[in-house]
Amino acid sequence: MADTGLEIQPDRVEKLGPFIGVFTPSVLTILGVILYLRTGWVVGNVGLPRALLIVTIANAITLLTSLSVSAVSTNMRVRAGGAYYIISRSLGLEIGAAIGIPLFLAQALSVTLYAFGLAESLRYVWPDVEIVPVAAGTVVVVALLAGRGANLALRLQLPIVAAIGASLGALAIGVSGRAPDIGEVAAGIEGGESFWVVFAVFFPAVTGIMAGISLSGDLRDPQRSIPRGTLAAVLTGFAVYLAVPVLLAVAATSQELVDNELIWFDIAGPTLSWFIFPGLWGAIFSSAVGSILGAPRTIEALVKDGALPGLFARGKSVTSGFGVSLLLSTGTALAAVLLGDLNTVAPVLSMFFLITYGVINLVAGLGILSGELSYRPTLRIPWWLSLAGSAACFWVMFVISPLAFVVAISIEAAIYVAVRRRRMTASFGDLRRSALLGIVRSTLLRLAKLPQDPRNWRPNVLVFAGDVSHRAGLVRFGSWLVQDRGILTVAKLVVGELSDHAADIPQRVASLHSELEELGVAAFAEVDVVKSFEEGAIAVSQANGIAGIDSNTLMFGWSSKPARRAGMLRIIRQVGGLGKSAVICKVPDGFAPGVTPRIDVWWGGLQQNGDLMVLLAHLLTLNPAWRGASMSIKSIASSPESAARSEEALERMIKAARVNSKFEVILKPADKTVSAVIQTESGSADVVLLGLSDPPVGEEEIYAERLALLVEGLDTVLLVRNAGSFRGQLLGEELRVEEGSRD
Repeated sequence: MADTGLEIQPDRVEKLGPFIGVFTPSVLTILGVILYLRTGWVVGNVGLPRALLIVTIANAITLLTSLSVSAVSTNMRVRAGGAYYIISRSLGLEIGAAIGIPLFLAQALSVTLYAFGLAESLRYVWPDVEIVPVAAGTVVVVALLAGRGANLALRLQLPIVAAIGASLGALAIGVSGRAPDIGEVAAGIEGGESFWVVFAVFFPAVTGIMAGISLSGDLRDPQRSIPRGTLAAVLTGFAVYLAVPVLLAVAATSQELVDNELIWFDIAGPTLSWFIFPGLWGAIFSSAVGSILGAPRTIEALVKDGALPGLFARGKSVTSGFGVSLLLSTGTALAAVLLGDLNTVAPVLSMFFLITYGVINLVAGLGILSGELSYRPTLRIPWWLSLAGSAACFWVMFVISPLAFVVAISIEAAIYVAVRRRRMTASFGDLRRSALLGIVRSTLLRLAKLPQDPRNWRPNVLVFAGDVSHRAGLVRFGSWLVQDRGILTVAKLVVGELSDHAADIPQRVASLHSELEELGVAAFAEVDVVKSFEEGAIAVSQANGIAGIDSNTLMFGWSSKPARRAGMLRIIRQVGGLGKSAVICKVPDGFAPGVTPRIDVWWGGLQQNGDLMVLLAHLLTLNPAWRGASMSIKSIASSPESAARSEEALERMIKAARVNSKFEVILKPADKTVSAVIQTESGSADVVLLGLSDPPVGEEEIYAERLALLVEGLDTVLLVRNAGSFRGQLLGEELRVEEGSRD
């Protein structure tokens, strides 16, 4: 992980409990600017019944999210970073950063939202007040208070709870005695805003749970405080938001509710309205404080994990004073003041908070579905409830604005890609591995029940490479042949006693993985301790694979030693009895295909390795490294009549196999050997594919010498032995081509 520039100091800050640390900042952020300045606007636009529906949907999403947060927080110690910490430790650093950076922006923009609310409320006292300067000044004051530390800022919120209670009482008293107009209560104004536009403006009202979660690093016992404080705040806020729309609908007409943002003051009357001011300003101020405390903590957590450069957290930590993270949060909030008004900022906040809520619900659901053994929360909720909450978040995002939904998801994806490119090595034992294992297990069980068919054949290649640095060409050929369609495994055999090498195996596997990554090869790495190379290769070949996707093709590197080549031939004969094909690859160091690569396949018939050779050559042409390659299928005939038959057979085969290839039949001169013809015709090819036979038992070294003569003068050769169960059928069962000349 990159140096973040953070110096971790012993925590001298007084830790907080569930009431001060979670409930108070959460409920005061929930009962904030939207409650006082936009609830009437909501009722006036859509009418009371639909306003209550908006309140219910929004709070249902928040309640499900708070349950998910509570479940996850009882399964782990939630440290600084709140929602970002939960997501990154559950779904990985990349996804955590993709959510955490927009979450920071949402928290910073929340400060702007509340600053606009305070500026609007001042118009009741000073009608000509300028919104933008007052909003900017509010942001600065809130930042100065946050710079004094979370403990001081949160202690100042206690009197605000009483002030909000008094303001709600003043509203209720002002409404008492009024007779509601049922028709007026039920209907909104004609031509008002649509349901989902109104929902988008209202939704930030219920995002206050993030204020408490963001202070997780300041809590004495997060596992206890977060569930209690969060659930209590959500239920309290839900009750208030159900009551206030009813009171407002009883006391004023829809038009008055839309036109007069400060309708609370008129309903309370001249005397009681002075009880509204402390609650309104206190709620707005405390909401802003809660957000300004959360945003820098999210930034610092991102920096600590290496998702952002250390520059963003230099200076003092937000827990002890001003630093870059707090200044960045303040600067972002001040810049957002230029957006103009509260109704412009609110929908933007809704999108980013809904994404965060959706992913948190997803985390809780996957924790159960993945079967993760370490996921043992003391507060358990059904997986389907969490996933329903997640689906609801993304559905609401889409219906609010399909365009904004696409833009928001695109921003998240761009951040994910950018963070992933940094190739950070942090690992938190997150849910991704368990989720993927669950998917793989289910898929493998279903795959094992399906019958195998030659049309579904894919190359699952097992490459035996002693030293990858010296066998880079061999490994690359294995990768080119697999071409993302099969599975490539690179095995290193260590000859010796297991007791002598067992402790070194993990390090050897890690080293092999690193070498493969340096080559740009996507493969599984395997290191096995064996008694001898031949016995070990046969044993590993039998054991490699799982659930019907075992390795079906072995690859060996060409050896200059006849005895070693003879050993390979013995291995190939043995594994051939198991239905496994084999390839011996002769490739020079530093090999790379030419600008217009040429691939020659020497055809000996379907039953003589021909179908596998053609298929492997075709796979090479599909690889980007072999782009523009030309394939030519060649055959040797001993007479003109045989040549004519071979040409006809090859033409039918190529047409039926649907491969892009030329063909050529060479009439062998009487004074030239087959080897000489091949060397003459394919000496300039980038790679030559030749068939491989099983020599008689005991004659492996003689055959190995013949192979050396055959490939002499050819730089790059693949010697192919097709011993698979679909031998002769890989190009299509309808092919019935007469064999040409010998392999």
